Amino acid sequence: MRIFKTKWFTRFASKEKIDDAKLLETVQSIEGGLIDADYGGGLIKQRIARDGGGKSGGYRSAVAFRSENRTIFMFAFSKSDQENLSIVERREYKKAAALYLKMTEKQIQKAIESGVLIEVEYV
Repeated sequence: MRIFKTKWFTRFASKEKIDDAKLLETVQSIEGGLIDADYGGGLIKQRIARDGGGKSGGYRSAVAFRSENRTIFMFAFSKSDQENLSIVERREYKKAAALYLKMTEKQIQKAIESGVLIEVEYV
């Protein structure tokens, strides 16, 4: 399983102090079947726990996911800032998820080299 985060998500995670270990923990939950919302087409919404606050008061993320293959954290927001993804947002993230999940290894490497995707390091 390869795990990535978009450039936007990386900035958000840095600002909110969401480290790679927390993302790995989140992917383990997803792989274990604990998915908060499955919008189809490889797009899921997954909660990320806030340090000291748990999942309910934490963050919500739009994630492109294909079991045992690839996970891409695309977008996140604090529950205090936004209750849920809108229908329009879901439609757009579903399109993005499809594109990310269709990428070849060569395309992924190019995205990493250009800074579009950042691979999550296993710690």
